[in-house]
Amino acid sequence: MERAFDVPGCDACAAPAIVHQRYSGRRYCGRHLDRSVRKKVGKELRQQLHLDGRHTTILVAISGGKDSAVLLSMLHDLLGQRPDVTLIGGCVDEGIEGYRPPSMEAARQLCADLGLRFEHVAFRDLEFLDMDDVVDAMGRSTKDGAPTTACAYCGVFRRQGINALAQRVGADVVALGHNLDDVAQTVMMNLVAGEVERSLRMAPHTHRVEEGLAPRIIPLRPIPEQEVHLVALHRGLPMHHETCPNAEGAQRWRMRETVAQLEEERPGTRHGLVRTLDAIRSLAESGEPEHHVNACQRCNGPSSGPVCKACEMRGHLGLR
Repeated sequence: MERAFDVPGCDACAAPAIVHQRYSGRRYCGRHLDRSVRKKVGKELRQQLHLDGRHTTILVAISGGKDSAVLLSMLHDLLGQRPDVTLIGGCVDEGIEGYRPPSMEAARQLCADLGLRFEHVAFRDLEFLDMDDVVDAMGRSTKDGAPTTACAYCGVFRRQGINALAQRVGADVVALGHNLDDVAQTVMMNLVAGEVERSLRMAPHTHRVEEGLAPRIIPLRPIPEQEVHLVALHRGLPMHHETCPNAEGAQRWRMRETVAQLEEERPGTRHGLVRTLDAIRSLAESGEPEHHVNACQRCNGPSSGPVCKACEMRGHLGLR
C-alpha cells in the first residue's frame, strides 16, 4: 500500500504548514503566516511612519499585483480605523496593452472592497509615451547614452506618476509595496555598480525627508516575496498574476536570479543585504553632507541634478 505524504504541521497550531522559513526555521499555516507578516509590518510602520496626532494622508502605490495588494490590505487593517489617517490607493497606467488594463481593474476592485478612494494617472497624462510606444521608439533610437532597457524608462516615468498622484491628493507619505526580495536585489545592484549614494537615497525616507517630495515608506521590507504571495492568496485579494512583458532581460531580472540562488545556498542572504544597507546608512550619517532636492530646469519637478531623469529620457525619445 502506498504511503500517504506527510505534510509538516504549523509551529503555532496543528494545521498543515504552507511555508517553511529556512532563514528562521519556522513553519506556518496560512492563518499564522498572516499573523506573523502583519506583526512584522506593524513593527516596520512604527519605525518608518511617525504619526504625531496631526492628520496624515498616505498614498498607497498599487499596481494590481500581490505586493501592493497585501500592502494596502495590511495598512487598512493597521491604520484604517484611525481618524487621523486617510489611505488612498493610487495606480500608474504605463500603457502596456494586455498587461496594465486587467491589473488596474484588480487595483480598482481592491480599493472598492476596502472602501477606499482610488486614483490613477497615465503616462500620456504626464506627456510621456505609453510604454508600448517607448519600446518601439527604443528600437529606432541611435542616441548615445540612451537607456537600453524598457524598465529604465518605465521606472523613471513611474516615479513621476507617483509624484503627480501624491501632489494631486495632498499626500504626506507614499507607501510602496517593495518586499524583501525587491530591496535585496536593489542593494545588490547598487553595490555591484558602486553606487553608494543611490543606496543612501533608497526608501524608507523616515529620517531623510526632502522639501517638496512626499517621503516613501516600505512596510513590506522584511517580508520575502513568497510569503507576500501566500498571504495574498490566504486573504483572497484581487490581484493580477501576469509578469510585465518587458521585464525579462532587464538588469533586475538577472539580479533576481542571483539573489535567489544565494538565498538558496545560504538562507538569510536577503536579510543580510538589507542589514548591509542599514549599516552603510549608519556609517554615512555622521559625516555625510546634507542632500538637497533641486527643481528641474525643464519641468520644475524634484531632481537630484539640474535636469531630472524623466526630462532627460524625454529627450532620448524625441519629446520636449
